Amino acid sequence: MGGSGSKSRGFWPFAGSGIGTDPANGGNEQTLSRLRGSRSCTPFVFTRRSSLYYDEDGDLAHEFYEETIVTKNGRKRAKLKKIQKNLIPQGMVKLDHPRIHVDFPVVLCEV
Repeated sequence: MGGSGSKSRGFWPFAGSGIGTDPANGGNEQTLSRLRGSRSCTPFVFTRRSSLYYDEDGDLAHEFYEETIVTKNGRKRAKLKKIQKNLIPQGMVKLDHPRIHVDFPVVLCEV
């Protein structure tokens, strides 16, 4: 879990105004505050990347398997072989209701 968080450092769209420079940052804070101020972000997420795939037949699933018959010592045995070729990702999916972004710095419930 936690694969949807931002891994990069630096530009963080949910930070405050960030007016002023910090000598420890080397003046980068001022340029980042200009970027933050020009871009108004919403804390909500309306779409997500789907984990489903289409196969050659147009079927939609997380994983696809093919049944193969293996003969060993004169015995026939059915095995499932995972298909990983010719799969097309579903792409972006619209969420039914908006979710709060992972990097949004707000305490939702305080105990």
